[in-house]
Amino acid sequence: MIRLCIAGATGRMGTALMREAATRGFQVVGAVASPAGSSIGKSQRRVEISSSGVKMVDSTRLDEAARDADVYVTFTTPSAELANLPVIADMGKRIVMGTTGFTVEQMNSLREAVRFKVPAVFSPNYAVGINVFFRLIETLDLLPSDYDVSVTEVHHIGKKDAPSGTAQKIIELVSEIRGYTNVVHGREGTCPRRPGELEVFSARAGGVPGTHELMIAGAHEMIRIEHVAFSRSVFAQGALLAAEWIHGQNKPGVYTMEDVLTDSTRHAENEPKA
Repeated sequence: MIRLCIAGATGRMGTALMREAATRGFQVVGAVASPAGSSIGKSQRRVEISSSGVKMVDSTRLDEAARDADVYVTFTTPSAELANLPVIADMGKRIVMGTTGFTVEQMNSLREAVRFKVPAVFSPNYAVGINVFFRLIETLDLLPSDYDVSVTEVHHIGKKDAPSGTAQKIIELVSEIRGYTNVVHGREGTCPRRPGELEVFSARAGGVPGTHELMIAGAHEMIRIEHVAFSRSVFAQGALLAAEWIHGQNKPGVYTMEDVLTDSTRHAENEPKA
């Protein structure tokens, strides 16, 4: 049984993780929540997240919460990760991190703090389907240069960063493959599309867990590739798959969800057939 410490335990993703972990044979031995919340000192059972008696603590007791864990799984905020992940890496705990909204400098700082100390998975999105979506983007180099690409993403009204971390990765992949040199966020007034521009549209509405769409249009046809998350369970399930995989890794470094899926598929193919 893999033992987890979950940070951001009372957030949308933390709650989904707690519930999925309980049904998938993981043991949650630590839970870290925002000190601004009302759950500090209460058990997961009392705040109706799971049946566990493990109590919520704030980051001042991070070492205590993570002490008995095999893997630290975290979906919090950039400021929290910058403070907490170096501590976790120094403790020698494996890491699965899904927080988004970092600057390039912040992400580089985290990578440096972790990569020589422990195995870790960093990903903006743990859904299996979205990581196949990333692979599909690689096929865009087959299209003629006069085909235009646009990106649309929709999330719940509580999401703070825009574009989403997943959309940012899509932007990076598309720009590299198609040679875009400028990103335009939305359009208004007289604003024709210019050569080298990648269009990106973000919307925040209701309780949408996450939708990402790639639209590719030529003069006489259009391709649309869309990933829709029905619930946060899909992200939690992927993060737990990553936790299981990273638990078996001994070489320090920062891995991706693509590494997790590629290696998991390879092992499944090599298993003896019944």
